Amino acid sequence: MSILVVEHLTKKFGSFTALDGVNMELKEGEVYGFIGPNGAGKSTTIRILLGIIKATSGSAKIFGKDVWKDAVEIHKRVAYVPGDVHLWPNLTGGEVIDILLKMNGKYDKKKRDRFIELFDFDPTKKCRAYSKGNRQKVALIAAFASDADLFIFDEPTTGLDPLMETYFRQSVLEAKQEGKTVLFSSHILSEVEKLCDRVGIIRQGKIIETGSLDELRYITRSNFTVKTRETLSGLDELEGVYHIEEKDGEYSFQVDSEKIDAVIRHISQFGVVKLESSPPTLEDLFLRHYERVGKQEAGDA
Repeated sequence: MSILVVEHLTKKFGSFTALDGVNMELKEGEVYGFIGPNGAGKSTTIRILLGIIKATSGSAKIFGKDVWKDAVEIHKRVAYVPGDVHLWPNLTGGEVIDILLKMNGKYDKKKRDRFIELFDFDPTKKCRAYSKGNRQKVALIAAFASDADLFIFDEPTTGLDPLMETYFRQSVLEAKQEGKTVLFSSHILSEVEKLCDRVGIIRQGKIIETGSLDELRYITRSNFTVKTRETLSGLDELEGVYHIEEKDGEYSFQVDSEKIDAVIRHISQFGVVKLESSPPTLEDLFLRHYERVGKQEAGDA
């Protein structure tokens, strides 16, 4: 069942096109990573989904409802955490959490207290005294303690220390196990890689690639480190081998997935002493896409 469906979404600010025909679909119970650099269109997309701004054209629906016309109804089932949380300075963190939870209509004090403890948060201080990380915790606790069916996170871990980031990931996976759906926007690719079932890469307002991590890794290169008894030669003549570097007789390079077998056969002739292989990371994928698209654009110029 589709929780969120975006079709041909376009947003223009004067002559500037922030979004150009964006398509996206989130299924119930999945964690979807929405990645791209600052200015790519992530936050604009999210603002449209939240009914904050209106799309120029195209459609966006959550729970089958129009995000602009039915925003009030949709918000009853959505929890949102931005990358920079602003709070009422004269209220305590606990009071803000309670207000946010009561706005959704349902209030589970035990769940609230559990997340306050998990995130090691002091709810008694005035919000004006909180660091950026603690302001993020207020929003995260209110989100995870709610009864939302869709969580929208826009760079949510900004200001959190590594331990709190771990607790955030733990909480996302817990929500997923409960059948909740998560849209997770981030430029921290390792974080997306650990959490997401599927990924959409946005570049200059356009989705340039979407799919599961395994599907996207199919078109990326694996990283190899090799040392052989005899001097290794001919690597640069093999198809699908890139970025060869040599130091003290040890070679590191990248290989297209479909060429790994041929490369290993070639290397084995020289007597393998050391062979390490690591799968491509999401960052490898991301950089390769930009490299490829950039070359295409240069060729078209």
